[in-house]
Amino acid sequence: MTMEERIEELRRLREEARKGGGEERIEKQHGKGKLTARERIDYFLDDGTFTEFDQFRTHDCHNFDMEEKQVLGDGVVTGYGEVNGRTVFVFAHDFTVFGGSLGEVFAEKVTKVMDKAMETGAPVIGLNDSAGARIQEGIDSLAGYAHIFHRNQKASGVIPQISVIMGPCAGGAVYSPAITDFIMMVQDTSHMFITGPDVIETVTGEEVGFDELGGASTHASESGVAHFTAADEKAAMDEVRYLLSYLPQNNKADPPRLGGAAPEAGGAALNDVVPETPEKPYDVTRVIEGIVDEGSFFEVAAAYARNLVIGFARMDGHAVGIVGNQPRVNAGTLDIDASMKGARFVRFCDAFNLPIVTFVDVPGFMPGKDQEKGGIIKHGAKLLYAYSEATVPLATVITRKAYGGAYDVMASKHVGADVNYAWPTAEVAVMGPEGAVNVLYDDELEDAEDIEARREQLVSEYRDAFANPYVAAERGFVDDVLEPGETRERLLDDLEFLRGKRPDRPDRKHGNIPL
Repeated sequence: MTMEERIEELRRLREEARKGGGEERIEKQHGKGKLTARERIDYFLDDGTFTEFDQFRTHDCHNFDMEEKQVLGDGVVTGYGEVNGRTVFVFAHDFTVFGGSLGEVFAEKVTKVMDKAMETGAPVIGLNDSAGARIQEGIDSLAGYAHIFHRNQKASGVIPQISVIMGPCAGGAVYSPAITDFIMMVQDTSHMFITGPDVIETVTGEEVGFDELGGASTHASESGVAHFTAADEKAAMDEVRYLLSYLPQNNKADPPRLGGAAPEAGGAALNDVVPETPEKPYDVTRVIEGIVDEGSFFEVAAAYARNLVIGFARMDGHAVGIVGNQPRVNAGTLDIDASMKGARFVRFCDAFNLPIVTFVDVPGFMPGKDQEKGGIIKHGAKLLYAYSEATVPLATVITRKAYGGAYDVMASKHVGADVNYAWPTAEVAVMGPEGAVNVLYDDELEDAEDIEARREQLVSEYRDAFANPYVAAERGFVDDVLEPGETRERLLDDLEFLRGKRPDRPDRKHGNIPL
């Protein structure tokens, strides 16, 4: 065979591999409103940057006549390329080949990409669209999943890991995305669940649909499994590209710096955000957007545990993590879901060198039987633990209420925050004035001629004496009381000098966070 003939054979095999399961199955994929694995990679990566691994690998299964059903690539496309000029590794399930089901070779291709990503210190993105384990390969497919899970654990906190769910993701297949840092789901075409509707109906008699059980909206708003949703696949990949712009390549690198401008609605406009009436709600995102670089706030898990806001932003072009109580939802009270949401985000930022700016307006932890039985004690402790172990720069701004144990938890000076500020509207106390008066003056109020008038007087006296930022400032628990319009410039100065922070960590294997 001549060289020309050999090259022709190579080109033929490459074209065969690119067709995956064939034109008919590609059309069927398109008919569902879904792209193929290669189309997804081509759209996601910068043009012309994809380098593929193992294009010609095939399975070695001889059960159920599988030796007669070999397809080049074996149902997953793997390799590396660039997003906005930065290297990323990627794998994409090919649903046109055995429904994207995972077998031994499939898993080896994925773990190879994950190993290379860790070796070179680059993010890894999984484009998931799979029917699950390849039944014909039996326990080999289960072992393949476990090898991937183990890599997810090893990569956690070392390189960013992002999962994009673009089709079914069921059974053991959901645990790899669950270990990754962020999950994006596509509305209508993606689903995640341990057991599907048919199995649930057989075992429990309960009838439930795919979307209700494991659709994007369910996981974004109720379970908290998904951090983002998008209307279609291209929008999902656009969002992931944008997310990557805030993240460093790995845990040894600094986050990228982009150009940043002061917010148009900052400065004096912030003076009017916090209402004069302490019980009146407001939107903490107005505070955030009035301090961070113009248009840079990118909220994470916006539909879940809405009483706590988390996300990324930029300060003078530098990426930072943002955490803030949301007074518009349950008065910003911390509950189980908000505590877990905040804790995982704080730990992510700490792992990847992102300073954290926290905005505090919290009246306490959510009371109630369901919260206590659900474990608010241990779940609330997760957020406390996360802030306490963080070694990245921590800056805290108390905008209004900071009551009780929730004050301690929300990045207080006492758990390691580097700089803590309060606005003149801040109330730092063990509890709110009304509750404190009822406890402290119970007997006096019972004997008062006009109970409500006396209570109002005592509440006013307590607020003047204790529910303000100055007692905390006198003790050094807040470093300064700021006008709202001064906050951005002070934080910019602080974040600049805190870039030289050198944490002193105890010598231990790891802590035992209350999971």
